Amino acid sequence: MKKVLLLKGGLSSEREVSLVSGRECAKALRAKGYDVTEHDLVSLEGLTQALAAKPDVVFNALHGRWAEDGTIQGALDLARVPYTHSGLLASALAMDKPVARDVFAGRKLPVAEGGVFKRADVLAGRAMPIPFVMKPSNEGSSVGVKIVLEQADLDALAKSPWPFGEEVLVEAYVPGRELTVAVMGFNGAARALGVLEIRPNNGFYDYEAKYTDGKAIHLCPAPVHKTAYDEAMRVALEAHRALGCRGVSRADLRYDDTRGEPGRIVLLEVNTQPGMTPLSLVPEIAAAAGIAFGDLCAWLVENAVHDGPKAGRPV
Repeated sequence: MKKVLLLKGGLSSEREVSLVSGRECAKALRAKGYDVTEHDLVSLEGLTQALAAKPDVVFNALHGRWAEDGTIQGALDLARVPYTHSGLLASALAMDKPVARDVFAGRKLPVAEGGVFKRADVLAGRAMPIPFVMKPSNEGSSVGVKIVLEQADLDALAKSPWPFGEEVLVEAYVPGRELTVAVMGFNGAARALGVLEIRPNNGFYDYEAKYTDGKAIHLCPAPVHKTAYDEAMRVALEAHRALGCRGVSRADLRYDDTRGEPGRIVLLEVNTQPGMTPLSLVPEIAAAAGIAFGDLCAWLVENAVHDGPKAGRPV
């Protein structure tokens, strides 16, 4: 019986979501016959103590900063313990949104016009013309994302707290629909599982809409033109490969069909530690592709590797 150390919780802004992801994954893995130990990771000392039990695999159910930005991945590489999801480099690249944009643009993938600006310049109207989207450079789950559609939104933004630093990523607002694609595998064996459309009740798929039942409608497969569907699959798969992701990832896209279909696909970002809660998107897409939640969790465990000495690669 394979011993699995499941890391959850943590100290990021997505702690509560991670606790739910961890609980669900642990339940599924136990049902598959794995010996699972759950650990709420809040310190390096705690990680050292948890690894002292010599697990065969670490299941990374953490979310947010320090959890999916390469930090925990580097520690596990040093410990030479196989772990699920992407490695240090892919995790760091994906979490740094401006750097990831540069990688995507270098691969000729469609990204929105934008760049990194000082928040003061954004508020003064010296960054990009309205409408635009302002977001932290290294947060997940739409934490801190602000949509500015008119001057009143910018005025309100100037009065709201901003704990994410003075440099921000600003991108031109892309009208249309919200799509997401799950990708599974590593390198040439990676494959896109399907496209899901999200229709949030309040017009924006924010943190609350992502993790509160009834706040958004999910349509899988996404009811879009086949040309657009295929392009979304292609872009997500190429983004996964460009960053060097493994395990599962989720690409978030905008689909501008305001001039009719097939419309324009725009890549927003790639999430290397997608949620695994009952409302999460990757398990839903996987299920539509015929992969049950327990099978998905087991596949992640069986394909776990590390990037330390004598590292292996999943097939």
